[in-house]
Amino acid sequence: MTYSENISTLQPSATMAVSSLAKRLAAEGRDIINLSAGEPDFDTPDWIAEAGIRAIREGRTRYTPASGLPEVRAAAAQDALTRAHAGWELDAGNVVVSAGAKQSLFNACFALFGPGDDVLVAAPYWTSYPEIVGLARARPVVVSGAEAEDFRLTPAELDAARTPATRGLILCSPSNPTGTVYSLEELAAVAGWARRHDVWLISDEIYRRICFLPDRPIAPGILDLAPSEVGPFVLVDGVSKTFAMTGWRIGYAISPADLAAKAGALQSQITSNPSTPAQLAALAALTEREQAEATVHNMVAAFHRRRDLVVRLLEEKLPGYSFLRPEGAFYLFLRVDSDYGADISGSSEWCSRVLEEKGVALVPGSAFGDDRYARLSYAASDREIEEAIDRLAS
Repeated sequence: MTYSENISTLQPSATMAVSSLAKRLAAEGRDIINLSAGEPDFDTPDWIAEAGIRAIREGRTRYTPASGLPEVRAAAAQDALTRAHAGWELDAGNVVVSAGAKQSLFNACFALFGPGDDVLVAAPYWTSYPEIVGLARARPVVVSGAEAEDFRLTPAELDAARTPATRGLILCSPSNPTGTVYSLEELAAVAGWARRHDVWLISDEIYRRICFLPDRPIAPGILDLAPSEVGPFVLVDGVSKTFAMTGWRIGYAISPADLAAKAGALQSQITSNPSTPAQLAALAALTEREQAEATVHNMVAAFHRRRDLVVRLLEEKLPGYSFLRPEGAFYLFLRVDSDYGADISGSSEWCSRVLEEKGVALVPGSAFGDDRYARLSYAASDREIEEAIDRLAS
């Protein structure tokens, strides 16, 4: 059977595959600790859930404009402006609300890139970035910063990777899978490079509120820079990680209004609007600020405590393994290639062995562009984290 060239190189999501396998093994009675999940382990806060329930009871279940409810788009713009550098002007016309941040990324790549275009992808990368670029029939070009600098990119690495065909750069801070956070100065250098070379900067800031920097409760983002420092850009965000709303499927992209209009037209032919009740739940998350701040503070405090716990346990019980100390998100990138040999040739085999023998589910680093590592998610209880590290140490 012959399939379209559009999907000739498409690979399924490795993170979802590992998480699904772990859940299946657990359902079969295996004692599995799942540290592969890319979602908070908290329930959606009651006051947000109630907004979604209220929308259903009030009959708010019909189509909305394809780009999302105007009030949700306006709230996303206003939320971004509350933390932005002076000089930015954003409104609902700059925002497209989608069925998750993944769709926002797809809309941007499909609207901006095509055959013959190169898109730089900062590595280690979230597994979907190269696949989404490939679906747009563009070429993903993986570029990595120095390991000693926690893989942060500088203009020097970007210059080395750029070609006349380079049209875009995808960057994630705080990073999935490493937890690395770019400083404002580092972000300014990357944004300035993209502006000088007329390269679209797609900044994935979905984990921005989950930040452990002592002097910055929110990770630096491109809107912290002056408008004159930023060229053509797409800022991808949403409510999934910050408010434990992964299954509600609400993300959004902020971009120049002309691109937002084109992305909205594209979305109108693919999925149309995201779920109406979910949009209204997201509206509550974005506008009920006092409750939102308390909710975010409590969740980030829990992630921060767990970050400290997993770092301490790894240093105590697995001193032979190096890792990147996370500054945000809820992942730790653990280097495991010291175990490779005749019977383990890479991270996929290492993670398979750990899952089979120890009942701990991690995601192989090969899924993120670096086969030396495995990703551990500490979106889990303290007890699960402690037991998982004990199993790995054994």
